[in-house]
Amino acid sequence: VVVNALIQAIPAIFNVLLVCLILWLIFAIMGVQFFSGKFGYCRHNTTQRMMNASEVENKTICETKFNDTAYWHVPPINFDNVFNGYLALLQVATFKGWTQIIFNAVDSVGYELQPKEESNLVMYAYFVSFVFCGSFFTLNLFIGVIIDNFNEQKKRAGGALEMLMTKEQKKYYSAMKKMGKRKPIKAIPRPRFKLQAFLFDVTTNKKFDMTIMVIILLNMLVMCLDKYQADKQYSDTLETLNLVFIGIFTVECLLKLFALRWYYFKEPWNIFDFVIVILSITGSILKEWVSRYFVSPTMLRVIRVVKIGRVLRLVKSARGIRTLLFALAMSLPALFNICLLLFLITFIYAIFGMSFFMNVKKRGYIDDTFNFGTFFKSFVVLFPMCTSSGWSDVLAAISDETNCTAPNGENLGDCGNRSLATGYLVTYLIITFFVIINMYIAVILENYSQAKDDVQQGLTNDDYDMFYEVWSRYDPTGTRFIHVSLISDLLDALEVPLKIAKPNKYIIVSMDIPICAGDLVYCVEVLDALTKYFFANKGIIVEENTQKLLPLYDDREHISSTLWRQREVYCALLLQKAWNKWKSCLTR
Repeated sequence: VVVNALIQAIPAIFNVLLVCLILWLIFAIMGVQFFSGKFGYCRHNTTQRMMNASEVENKTICETKFNDTAYWHVPPINFDNVFNGYLALLQVATFKGWTQIIFNAVDSVGYELQPKEESNLVMYAYFVSFVFCGSFFTLNLFIGVIIDNFNEQKKRAGGALEMLMTKEQKKYYSAMKKMGKRKPIKAIPRPRFKLQAFLFDVTTNKKFDMTIMVIILLNMLVMCLDKYQADKQYSDTLETLNLVFIGIFTVECLLKLFALRWYYFKEPWNIFDFVIVILSITGSILKEWVSRYFVSPTMLRVIRVVKIGRVLRLVKSARGIRTLLFALAMSLPALFNICLLLFLITFIYAIFGMSFFMNVKKRGYIDDTFNFGTFFKSFVVLFPMCTSSGWSDVLAAISDETNCTAPNGENLGDCGNRSLATGYLVTYLIITFFVIINMYIAVILENYSQAKDDVQQGLTNDDYDMFYEVWSRYDPTGTRFIHVSLISDLLDALEVPLKIAKPNKYIIVSMDIPICAGDLVYCVEVLDALTKYFFANKGIIVEENTQKLLPLYDDREHISSTLWRQREVYCALLLQKAWNKWKSCLTR
């Protein structure tokens, strides 16, 4: 979907580029009229500083009177022509190197005249208006175009069925798809040994998990108190507190191991806890050795904060945080694909950069560490620029054609190439910063919007998981069936929004839940009935046949339903009453 969205967005991206070029052309022409030939100044040979306007008035005086000590310097980023104006505006729009351009503009006095500090303050208005129109407006169009095409691709991926549905039908259809992806879980059997059974009840209680979450937060607070060059008593106190927390988490792990037996390792979070506890104990015992060859033991303790994500689903008021985490989790596959695409583009440009600018003279941003000498170094230089960071400094270094050795025969020289460097970096900036990086925003916004819609709709994946957790209490072996007499207790044990508190007999009758042979009800059909009841309470009545979305079960025939069973009971009572009345008449 991500790649297709990018491909489909290419025409729209070109349209946005065209809009940018036209709008920026207006500002570039205005810039040429305002600043053409006005950015130059007389600069001292040794200090490389701009001379005072009281000493040098213009270019002619600089080149005649101060010929031996100074020279007339024109900054490479200027408004001497439209193309230079475009490049200057691009730096202003990306907010990289833009302050110096603005300072040159507001200091400008006239054509080939020595600048004076803030002699042209009205030019601030020119750049402020460009930032609003040329940066905040036009560049954000890239995000809008990518999001729109991404949404269009998702709609097409949803198929024609969803396109023909009403809004209410789509909500119900979405709920049915969530139901179809879930299935009952086998409950962990409660131990028979009294102590083990008691610890089982304690460790599986929500209050126990909430207590552990509070301890984790306290542990993080203690770790935040660590500081550089703390006195020995302070450090010893923090270390003692950390050992206490490790002891608490170790006791938690041992209690769960004893209570849950081998079922402990069936839960991924428990495995995570077990590994962290083992590493924390090992790190505390072998602190010096572990910190020297592996990682600091403090880092192992920090990782434990991830466990809070598990407990957050138990906090009803944390639904907003869970929505954000769920949106992030949904975005991870697409974000990984975008990372691969960004890596591919940077890989290609690193090879080109190594070919074009391997021998460029090291000055400014290009030095012995950051240069295009090898593929790895080229990659390191380019990667930060995908966020537009430092691209103006790199451009200045690799486009400088002064004070260098020109190519001569087999000698490639070390001069930059202004036109080649501009085309190389500008195209890389457009592809990565304006398009690919904005795809991250598009994906996250879309998935957050989807997660928020799920929450506003009222039924989320957490609600369905909660249903099956409660179901497992009444179906410990995971048969997916329970006796019809247990429905009332089941619905009362659920949490909002699926909870139907007792007395709920007549609500169950009205839900018309199918009953299979043996007076059993199927988990998905109960959940389907609850979903329909939930939407009915919101005023959304959907009679959509979604049987294909529901997981199939064994060859069990429907023999009745809760509604028909109530009718059968009522009819039986009428027959019994009539029979008793007829018998009493015969005895008279």
